[in-house]
Amino acid sequence: MKRAHAMPFGAQFEAAGVRFALWAPGARAVALCLEGPGGKQQIDLSRRPDGWYEVHLADAGTGTRYAYLIDGEIRVPDPASRFQADDVHGASEVIDPRSFAWRDATWTGRPWEEVVLYELHVGTFTPSGAFVGVKDHLDYLVDLGITAIELMPIADFPGKRNWGYDGVLPFAPDSSYGRPEDLKDLVQSAHAHGLMVFLDVVYNHFGPEGNYLHAYAPSFFTDRHHTPWGAAINFDGVDSATVRQFFIDNALYWLEEYHLDGLRLDAVHAICDDSQPDILEELAQAVAGGPGSTRHVHLVLENDHNAAHYLKPSAADRTAAYAAQWNDDIHHALHVLATGDTGGYYEDYAEQPAMHLARCLTAGFAYQGEPSKHRHGAARGESTQDIPLTAFVSFLQNHDQVGNRARGERITELAPQQVVRALTALMLLAPSPPLLFMGQEWAASQPFLFFCDFGPELAKAVTEGRRREFARFAEFSHPEARERIPNPNDVATYRLAMLDWNQCSDSVHAPWLAFHRELLQLRQSEIAPRLRGIEPGSTRLRWLAERAFEIQWRLGDESLLTLLANLSDSVVAGVALPTARKLYSLLSERPTADVLAPWAVAWFLEEPA
Repeated sequence: MKRAHAMPFGAQFEAAGVRFALWAPGARAVALCLEGPGGKQQIDLSRRPDGWYEVHLADAGTGTRYAYLIDGEIRVPDPASRFQADDVHGASEVIDPRSFAWRDATWTGRPWEEVVLYELHVGTFTPSGAFVGVKDHLDYLVDLGITAIELMPIADFPGKRNWGYDGVLPFAPDSSYGRPEDLKDLVQSAHAHGLMVFLDVVYNHFGPEGNYLHAYAPSFFTDRHHTPWGAAINFDGVDSATVRQFFIDNALYWLEEYHLDGLRLDAVHAICDDSQPDILEELAQAVAGGPGSTRHVHLVLENDHNAAHYLKPSAADRTAAYAAQWNDDIHHALHVLATGDTGGYYEDYAEQPAMHLARCLTAGFAYQGEPSKHRHGAARGESTQDIPLTAFVSFLQNHDQVGNRARGERITELAPQQVVRALTALMLLAPSPPLLFMGQEWAASQPFLFFCDFGPELAKAVTEGRRREFARFAEFSHPEARERIPNPNDVATYRLAMLDWNQCSDSVHAPWLAFHRELLQLRQSEIAPRLRGIEPGSTRLRWLAERAFEIQWRLGDESLLTLLANLSDSVVAGVALPTARKLYSLLSERPTADVLAPWAVAWFLEEPA
């Protein structure tokens, strides 16, 4: 089977050869610079009235290197390049997507209710730092109970190492991880194992090094809106139709040409768009009418605004444009309960963390329009009424919540083992889909710090800026303390984040792995099959103490799932254990009929009559 996404951008194979097209409305002249078996040549392109420069070449083919010369002065890669062998400043490479022979023609994905996400960074997941290294661990992930791999962004970024959120060529898998065919092989191999593959994509900004769009397409950006990274991408002004199409094509490209099962859209609260429909709605419509019309394709948001309307199912078919959103609220509540941290955004959860957690477990978001102290009293969020709990992704760790700490500590370095085990057992069996961050399942001791590989001037600015960010914390108020924060550009910082797979089998970490495997296999056999059709609001909450509660969910098959949890250091008495079948219990003391021990979590299931 062959797969290719046709689009107006980039180098496209056609019947008569290859069509090269560049949208450069700000350029006076554009030349195509070719490097192929026949040597180098330069072809002046004529401009169309709409700002496009285009040429069809019969003698260009797979492997041809090319770039564009703008106004005779600046040589730039193709913004829709499919591959950059020599990084973001080098020539682009012509790739024929039809040359890859797919072997997963029967794969139609998996329903959302089955999802258990495993977020990983390709460069630090295995010693190889490549797509092939991920492929080598697919059996492990299946055995763990994972159903979906979520790759952190892989779009071409400057240098050899980066989290991926500094990408500047969104169609090109970064060459440090392998070639396009290596990624395609990973995807089809994952499908052969029954695993979905999701990709984290960044549509809110371009990275600070290697973005040449300003030089020839300034209308790609707008000063009408601003983001933390400067001028916003132009989704709603003059020339925005082409910009919108660029990102819609990018989403379709990954889903069609790479046969991915879903996308996670990074920080969409930083996408500024006053149009109707906005870019998120238009993109979702394009996916639903394209790859989503024939197989399971899932779109997931990260949105600090808790804009729940993107998750609301339509009255017609009870499906939503976006399957789910990462639920920062549940992480923050869990983190405060585990560690007692109250700085930064944790201040919004400091007073009643268990209450915020219970609201997440029963209604999705903790903040649904309430004022946020961290945001100076501004209202945050929208009502989640009519939205099922399966639309909220839960996590105790992810790349941000670990990596944005000064030392990149994981939760097992910050909280007692008993506490982490209790919160893990709570999260992994609740109706909302869970996400694990790579290595979490064995309590990996490796930190995950921010790392990058910028040029000297930018590298210095990034290092100084990151250290400056932590100056407001008492621990780093002194300049000498801030100097000890690892340098993001030092290769040693990157190497610190690489997982040590030998830990899986040692006496300290193997029990953690067995614990996670047991919970996820229980979820797979007992919880996931009952989630389809779960109705919003079919939940009952009863408080047992300030940090102890009983929650009951009526699942899609009418079974009743019950959670008893005491998330405190005190015994809670007067608790009647349910008579339903016990699924799992994590009790620090032997349970009795009326006592719930500290950090006790127990799950029960009553079958439908």
